[in-house]
Amino acid sequence: MALQQDSSLSMAELGDRIGLSLSACHRRVKMLEASGVIAGYMARLDRTKLGLEMQAFVEVKLASQSRAAFDAFEAAVRALDAVIECHLISGEFDVLLRIAVSGPAAYEDVFRNQLSELPGIAQTRTLLSMSTIKPFRGFFIDTTR
Repeated sequence: MALQQDSSLSMAELGDRIGLSLSACHRRVKMLEASGVIAGYMARLDRTKLGLEMQAFVEVKLASQSRAAFDAFEAAVRALDAVIECHLISGEFDVLLRIAVSGPAAYEDVFRNQLSELPGIAQTRTLLSMSTIKPFRGFFIDTTR
C-alpha cells in the first residue's frame, strides 16, 4: 500500500515503511513487476488544479448490443479527451462514462457535440458528482497475510 500511495519512494524508504531490508524490498518489488501485479507507475493528477472542476457520470444504453455496435462505440469513446473512464456495465444501461470538464457550459458542449454524436446510442442518463468522498487510489492486496 505504501508504494501505491507514493510510487516515487526509494527502495530504502519503502523498506523502512514496510519493515523489510533494502534487498528484500527490492526483490519483492521486482517480483511484483515481473508477475504483472505492478502494472506500471504513473502520476496522479489533481483534476481541479487542471481546471476540470466538474465531474459527471453518464450511463449509456446502446441501441444494439452486437459486437460491431460495441466496437464502434468503444473506438469513438477512446477519442474523447473529456471521457476519463469508460466501463462496460450490467443492468439497465450498457456503459458508464466518467467525464471531467471545467464546468456546466463545458459539459453541455461535450454532451451536445461529442456524446450525442457517439454511434449507436439509444439513451443516456447523466449523474453530476457534487464531491468525491473517497478518490480512487488503486487496488491493494495485502501479501503479508
